[in-house]
Amino acid sequence: MSTIDLIVLGMIKEKEQSAYELQKNVEYRNISKWVKVSTPSIYKKVIQLEEKGYIKGNLSRDGNMPEKSIYHITEKGDKYFLELMKKISAQMVNVFLDFNAVIINMAMLSKNESKEVIDNIETEIEKYKNAVSKLEMERENIPVCAKSIINQQVLLSEALNDWINDFRKLYLEE
Repeated sequence: MSTIDLIVLGMIKEKEQSAYELQKNVEYRNISKWVKVSTPSIYKKVIQLEEKGYIKGNLSRDGNMPEKSIYHITEKGDKYFLELMKKISAQMVNVFLDFNAVIINMAMLSKNESKEVIDNIETEIEKYKNAVSKLEMERENIPVCAKSIINQQVLLSEALNDWINDFRKLYLEE
């Protein structure tokens, strides 16, 4: 998947690091909340990118710690990175919300079951909204691009909150 390629290449381009450090940075930056990427897939992706010549690992050892590979981006990787930046930025925006699979099947439920499912979605949207708001407060001193993504998610959470309230009224009054 080219999105995970772009994430890994960008992080290595920013700072040479090990696969473990990449995984920790993905977790710390909450990247899996904004982009479809799982932390376990980072190791696999690092191996694939190295096999393709986009990154290169050099063995390093800190004190008594075991050896680890520290990856840097290659010239070929730089070209692929730019290609992905252009390709992905030129694609139509897709927002996949897993709960839409539930919405599509609402007609199969009773009114009480529907209300329960809508309550569940509303609760999860509220949790998402709170998590994003917390990140916004905790991460004041971050780069403008990261702040922008958090702001995007705040706006999205507010829009989803408005949407679920409207949907509840429309669907349950139907």
